[in-house]
Amino acid sequence: MRSLSYFAGILVVMGLAFWAYRENYATQASIGEMAQVQRQIAGLREELGVMRAEWAYLNRPERLRELVDLNFERLQLVPVDMGQFVDLNNIDYPKPPPPVDPLVVLQGVTPEAKP
Repeated sequence: MRSLSYFAGILVVMGLAFWAYRENYATQASIGEMAQVQRQIAGLREELGVMRAEWAYLNRPERLRELVDLNFERLQLVPVDMGQFVDLNNIDYPKPPPPVDPLVVLQGVTPEAKP
């Protein structure tokens, strides 16, 4: 009986060692994958910085002004002035619909048919 206990103990220890071995390699693989993702993120951040710098360079006011002057006949772009804007009070908004009594709607009775 004692030898069976020893054999079962050895099997448990070997099983735990095998499990620890697999977990160690799975952890190492996850750490490597995480490092690769972090390198990709760093590369994308660098590319984003370059693209922002290019965007700022291409949107310089003097460059845009030259492009407008070169393409004036085709685009007919003119500078924006204050006369092109209106006050919000001058805008005609649609009138809201008349209020409806929720009880009348739930009963299926129209307001005209009420007694």
